[in-house]
Amino acid sequence: MVQLIVGEKGKGKTKHLLDKVNGEIKTIPGSIVYLDKSTKHMYELNNKVRLIDVSQYMIESESEFVGFVSGIISQDHDLQQMYFDSFLKIAKLEGKDITGVIAKLDKISKAFGVDFFLSVSMNEDALPEALKENILISL
Repeated sequence: MVQLIVGEKGKGKTKHLLDKVNGEIKTIPGSIVYLDKSTKHMYELNNKVRLIDVSQYMIESESEFVGFVSGIISQDHDLQQMYFDSFLKIAKLEGKDITGVIAKLDKISKAFGVDFFLSVSMNEDALPEALKENILISL
């Protein structure tokens, strides 16, 4: 499953994402990975959540990002959830159509049983119609 937290920059999407991940870590038996553009939120995350600063890995395109995510999943068979803060920035999708990458993430989710939660700096009205059913929170 791929779920989206959408809203313009500065609306509080990261806080909702952090609250969700910190609540989930107490209830799920598997592991959780949190991808971000920096380590800024390291101390706001439960220490059982693995934080990865994507900016350190020289990702230059959305296909490289999907490969990066697949690599993480291949190394952790207990992985149940992944959280992507600043999704458009870390996935190199700023100003681009996100439908294809979301579809790939959905296929990965179904194949490997990993749920994805994405913080997307975009208004709900700007989101492609096909993705509106994936909205968890709209700010």
